[in-house]
Amino acid sequence: MLQTLLFFAQGIPETAGVVACSLALARVKLRWGVILAFASALTMVIYVIRNMPVTFGLHTLAGILLSTLFIARFTRVPPFTSFIVVFAAYALLGLLELAVYELFGTLLNTEASLLMSNQHTRTLIGLPQGFILIAVAFITAKYRRAQEGMWRI
Repeated sequence: MLQTLLFFAQGIPETAGVVACSLALARVKLRWGVILAFASALTMVIYVIRNMPVTFGLHTLAGILLSTLFIARFTRVPPFTSFIVVFAAYALLGLLELAVYELFGTLLNTEASLLMSNQHTRTLIGLPQGFILIAVAFITAKYRRAQEGMWRI
């Protein structure tokens, strides 16, 4: 139960950050109610996929594809552009994961692989990534002004 709660506590802000960064890059106004609702649903889908006996990493592919479909369907962003901005946001997430694990490994004087071996530690260390992504989305939205009428809903 605690593991599931920690997964959602980390996953929802992280997914919201990825979606918000994608929307900000595409110059779509950040509507946090819609973003958080989609992030919660996508986090549930990712949780189910991660707990299935499938190849690790499939949850990332599903996240990229579902986020692309969400942005292409509910905004006026073309599908190809939607894929590019979502891929860029996931690439940023990957870089943040690497940087955060290396930082915590250095601060705690241990290897990143040891930090990743404990589920609870991995989840707690992953929390800052979501909040950093949300901050990046705010900054990006400030400098890349949203175009009017980009939402279809």
